[in-house]
Amino acid sequence: AQVLRKNFQRGIALSAGSFLVYEAHKLISGLAEVHASFKVEEVIEQADYLYGSGETEKLYQLLVQHKNSDDAELLWRLARASRDLAQLSSTSAEEKRKLTYEAFEYAKKALEKNESNFAAHKWYGICLSDVGDFEGIKTKIGNAIIIKEHFQRAIELNPKDATTIHLIGIWCYSFADMPWYQRKIAATLFATPPTSTFQEALRYFHMAEEADPNFYSKNLLFLGKTYLKLNNKKLALLWLTKAKEYPAHTEEDKQVQKEALELLNSI
Repeated sequence: AQVLRKNFQRGIALSAGSFLVYEAHKLISGLAEVHASFKVEEVIEQADYLYGSGETEKLYQLLVQHKNSDDAELLWRLARASRDLAQLSSTSAEEKRKLTYEAFEYAKKALEKNESNFAAHKWYGICLSDVGDFEGIKTKIGNAIIIKEHFQRAIELNPKDATTIHLIGIWCYSFADMPWYQRKIAATLFATPPTSTFQEALRYFHMAEEADPNFYSKNLLFLGKTYLKLNNKKLALLWLTKAKEYPAHTEEDKQVQKEALELLNSI
């Protein structure tokens, strides 16, 4: 009886010990999860600061450490950073190609992780279009409808995102301005090839400007270019002048200034 009592007491002690270990494990796991969520928020905060400061390379180096993350907010930012790095004039052709395909994979993963994330749709569309630059005009035109669908879905999820509205404007402008040989390729790929007009492109560029006035030098440029296509020189001059005078924070802004000046001198 004494032996049984001792064994019973030992059993209770072991059970209590196991329970305490289990509770400690739960507490540590919970703390780890909280720490992980705080870490993601901290990384995103750092990333947004670097993006706003135009620190493209530092931003990429920060985010690429988290390429195996399951967080869509981190992944679409990594897709954007990879693409931005690819766009730099200092990036070699080989590295540009590598980064472009990497960006697409990150955007694809972001979309898989959260189909309701508007930015994941936006960057998937952008990166899919970029991949088409390396795979030829047939692939690029073939992906056109998918690209537009993702931009439209992004706008459904966030109607106030001026950049996505602008991108649909670019899509419309590209199809309105498509050369005859590309139209022939489109006709072989689709029963009813995608088409658009300069008036439709103009509507989207104005919608983008209404959503966020003066948000992007390229939107100002394309308002000017579209008015030129529609033979409205007065309004073309207005928007091209705005594009020329837009403060240049990025390489793209500088290119926009240059193109706007060239177009102004040609009018």
